[in-house]
Amino acid sequence: MIDLARREVVTAQRDTPVSELASMMEKESIGSVVITNDDEPVGIVTDRDIAIRGFAGGGDSNPREMKAQDVMSESLCIAEEDMGLSEALERMEEEGVRRLPICDSSGKLSGIVTFDDLTELISNEETSMANVVRSQRPAY
Repeated sequence: MIDLARREVVTAQRDTPVSELASMMEKESIGSVVITNDDEPVGIVTDRDIAIRGFAGGGDSNPREMKAQDVMSESLCIAEEDMGLSEALERMEEEGVRRLPICDSSGKLSGIVTFDDLTELISNEETSMANVVRSQRPAY
């Protein structure tokens, strides 16, 4: 799985302001930030988390004063470095997630793979397969 993953993962701490997380997402053109404690993932904040829990959640909290810990998903679905593509897709489907942080054998964050990354990979493979078929069929 690690060969499919992005190695440079954008991370933050639990006390990072939500506004800073949103700025990081905009700057990096990403939809999530992994929340870590000593390089171990403890949660994830997605753009949807910010919109739903930060702004649409109601309550007395001021979104401008919220921290990552206030909006993050703590039930983190993690993949192991040796996991294959089929396993990753199956885990995403079972858990209803679009992002899988990758951890090494010691539990340290080593990458992240997203549904969008996998969709692009599969699409590229299908294009390559179609090119093989086109190159071997007779002209019409």
